[in-house]
Amino acid sequence: MSKVERKVRSLVAEDDEMREALEVVLEHAADGEVKWVDVREELTSGQWGRLIEKGILVDGESGFALTDREAIEAALEPTDASGAVGGSGGDAETPEESSWSKWDKLAGLVTVGFFVGYAWAPVRSIIAGVVDLVFGPLAEIVPFYVVIMVVALATGLYSTLLRAGIMDMEKMGQYQDRMKDIQQRRKEAKERDDQEALDRIQEEQMEAMGDQLGMFKEQFRPMVWIMFLTIPAFLWMYWVVGYRGSEAHYELGEIVVPIVGQSLSWTEPLVGPIQIWIVWYFLCSMAFTQLIQKSLNIQMSPTSA
Repeated sequence: MSKVERKVRSLVAEDDEMREALEVVLEHAADGEVKWVDVREELTSGQWGRLIEKGILVDGESGFALTDREAIEAALEPTDASGAVGGSGGDAETPEESSWSKWDKLAGLVTVGFFVGYAWAPVRSIIAGVVDLVFGPLAEIVPFYVVIMVVALATGLYSTLLRAGIMDMEKMGQYQDRMKDIQQRRKEAKERDDQEALDRIQEEQMEAMGDQLGMFKEQFRPMVWIMFLTIPAFLWMYWVVGYRGSEAHYELGEIVVPIVGQSLSWTEPLVGPIQIWIVWYFLCSMAFTQLIQKSLNIQMSPTSA
């Protein structure tokens, strides 16, 4: 169902007299355009204004043109046995349901397995040993704070690219637009004290609850891949600094902490129980992620439909 058709259904559902108004407009718009002077005897100025406000009529060459004649005619046709107008009545498009591929599900399953490494040393050692093949040579030639910066840069880069490549921002925008549209029509119906419209909107709102699940699935899909790559890097850093008091695997030295103004070891708590290396990683990760998004001009917010 097109957006224009939904708008027409919404108007007719809220005010049945708009059906006659639209039929009059269709009758006079034989060549695709209609003027106010042609229909003012049969339409009120309010009805005419509503058609323009909703974008059903737009500026034409000599008058106002129909946005989509076929969609308007389809919306005026009855869709059930009783002849009532069907459809949800909203202006916003209903997004297609999100679905995960078998690779998404496999990545999610492996990611859950990675979490075991935080509590079970054998798993942590295996994962860290593999990652050490990549970052180990670097840790031997540069200070540890530089290593963390490189890890943060790498995780920030692929996190941004994965979110941009996997998450459908247009679909996210459709989810948000639909919910905003329902809320707006509910507010208008309350102002008109239209109980029938409120009941219809309430039913549509219940049906749209599935959108919340769709938004969650759309947002969580890239997160699975991000965690699939990030958790091993994080486990490697845990392994390097010495997990829970165990011996560090590299010479880490100390770091001078700004504001605090003293040299501390990387495993010293800085913010509550959070150790310095974790704080440094997250600061670098947030900074690099912002720089990457700006430099690559990647939009991370949903696009309106």
